[in-house]
Amino acid sequence: METVKKRSSFTGKIGFVLAAAGSAVGLGNIWRFPYLAAKYGGGIFLLVYLILAVTFGFALMCAEIALGRKTGKSAIEAFGSLNKKYRFIGVLASCVPIIILPYYSVIGGWVSKYLYAFCAGEISSAAQDNYFTDFIARPFEPIGWFLLFIGLTALVVLLGVEKGIEKVSKLMMPVLVVLTIGISIYVMFMPGAMEGVKYYLTPDFSKFSVTTVLAAMGQLFYSMSLAMGIMITYGSYMKKEVSIESSVSQIEIFDTGIAFLAGMMIIPAVFSFSGGDESALGKGPSLMFITLPKVFDSISGIGGTVIGITFFLLVLLAALTSSISLMETVVSIFRDKFGWGRKATCLFVLFISIVLGLPSSLGFGVWDFISLAGMSILDMFDFFSNSILMPIVALLTCMFIGYVIKPKAIAEEVELSGKFRRKWLFSFMIRYAAPVCIVLILVSSVLDALGIFRI
Repeated sequence: METVKKRSSFTGKIGFVLAAAGSAVGLGNIWRFPYLAAKYGGGIFLLVYLILAVTFGFALMCAEIALGRKTGKSAIEAFGSLNKKYRFIGVLASCVPIIILPYYSVIGGWVSKYLYAFCAGEISSAAQDNYFTDFIARPFEPIGWFLLFIGLTALVVLLGVEKGIEKVSKLMMPVLVVLTIGISIYVMFMPGAMEGVKYYLTPDFSKFSVTTVLAAMGQLFYSMSLAMGIMITYGSYMKKEVSIESSVSQIEIFDTGIAFLAGMMIIPAVFSFSGGDESALGKGPSLMFITLPKVFDSISGIGGTVIGITFFLLVLLAALTSSISLMETVVSIFRDKFGWGRKATCLFVLFISIVLGLPSSLGFGVWDFISLAGMSILDMFDFFSNSILMPIVALLTCMFIGYVIKPKAIAEEVELSGKFRRKWLFSFMIRYAAPVCIVLILVSSVLDALGIFRI
């Protein structure tokens, strides 16, 4: 098994920040954040999210990155190496990316299909009401796109931390930022789009409620790759001289900036298309694969095709940066546990992910009879990992750091690379505020799934 000294590492701060930001920037930013922002009054949701990002999100991300760097281990070994009694937290944390990677790659395959459709000039067909549902119900075509997407992911991970993940992140992240800004500017000049901009940016304090805060907290998990073992793994590749505190701040700027710009792309565009109808901002797949193709098709001339291709290229890049971090985390987990080589581990993880991903793909077609509480197989995986397992892992992590090894142990790791300016905030959030917030997220998620309390 590799020792800490032989462990792969990022070449420096830029490589680490871009890779970690790439992990954080994913489908959650682009299809979930705009929907929630629109639902909860635009500007007021943005304000609440920003406050939570620099407090709640900051503390959890600092904790995970420092835990990884301190131990030089992935999630499965990090907790146990500090206290053997709490090894089970690492096992639970390791389950999260193993569950998410397969179904996330299925969705990545859908994005790949739409990018191909727009490139092939099938924009009018893709804008039809039944195009998406007919596509995902087919037994073989969605599987082909799923295999292509997860194959690309595996190729990058196979190349390693420096030659694969870091190089790809340094290329993809700047391109992603440029595309996001470009589309946002274009959209703002569409007829009627400024009404959407006003709605998105103007705080509606009448819509502020507990559910606004809960929705924003829940989004942080999706957006910032928290409680997935990813930041622990990436932290284990981080050099001791790189500042954790400033790196976390920069990751948050990237993540929140992309999420904000995603709203600037999508909400004004949908407002322009629908004439100001907020209900057109559907949740998740309906927004990405049904509403937005209609928006692009409504743009006259070649502009709709160009903007559609650019948009789905952006979404594909965002999906890939996240799937790469998920797979690298799973690969690191198996390597730390069994001492396998990178190539063999990567091929094993690829095989397991394909086997676990097939039910999620087939669950919309030949296996659509399998459901639980009205949820498809993919939705069941998503609910268990995101709404149940992630809050539990986050809560256990806070308890472990706050009351077992104590915040001082993490603070000392952060201070190896400079003064920890927000140490007091970190300690308060980890020991007191974050656990309360996480319990509320867990309870509200379960009640939401049962239809008792809707977010």
